[in-house]
Amino acid sequence: MVSDSVDHPPFNETERNAVYRVIAERRDVRRGFLDVPLPDDLIGRLLGAAHSAPSVGLMQPSRFIVIRDYGIRKAVHEIFRAANSRAAGSYSGEQAERYSGLKLEGILEAPQNLCILCDAGSERGHGLGRHTMPETAIYSTVCAIQNLWLAARSEGVGVGWVSILDPAKLRDLLRVPDHLTLVAYLCLGYVEGFASEPDLERFGWERRVDLKAVVSYDCYSEGCAP
Repeated sequence: MVSDSVDHPPFNETERNAVYRVIAERRDVRRGFLDVPLPDDLIGRLLGAAHSAPSVGLMQPSRFIVIRDYGIRKAVHEIFRAANSRAAGSYSGEQAERYSGLKLEGILEAPQNLCILCDAGSERGHGLGRHTMPETAIYSTVCAIQNLWLAARSEGVGVGWVSILDPAKLRDLLRVPDHLTLVAYLCLGYVEGFASEPDLERFGWERRVDLKAVVSYDCYSEGCAP
């Protein structure tokens, strides 16, 4: 069988280091957005990176809504405020104080938001890979989000994932059809800078787990659980 693959040169050390650097320096950004809309060609590149992500059966189930209208973002922010108030009530004592001090969204500060959906029932890909694990359709969309996030970091664009939202209210606001699954709501834009470590570490909410604590070999080890 003759291969029609293109012979690409290997990545050099500088290129490899750039990949690892962008992974290490990716941040969930919720503050410091600049009031400068991203150019359309840049948004196109970021969405192109997302659309190029691996997907089960090559189904490419991800759908994107770019949101710039302030009125819509204001309505989304109100949905966040209500959900955040309920979430805050689940904590007490010192943890409640920490929670109240966290900046958990940049919906109005970021000049554009992005809602990412998944068409998990799409016939594209002819069901390949989904017979026993249909959830891989949504996993594919998560891969698309990661692609976009890393591409954005390389472009100096901050991305913040807002999950403290009532899905039903958000769906109604954005007129999301019933057959699409809401996966992510992102705030994105140029930022003043990127923090040296994740905010949740900086502000004492949680600490990173050492890699050795989560790796097993050949079968799962209970010692793997952090």
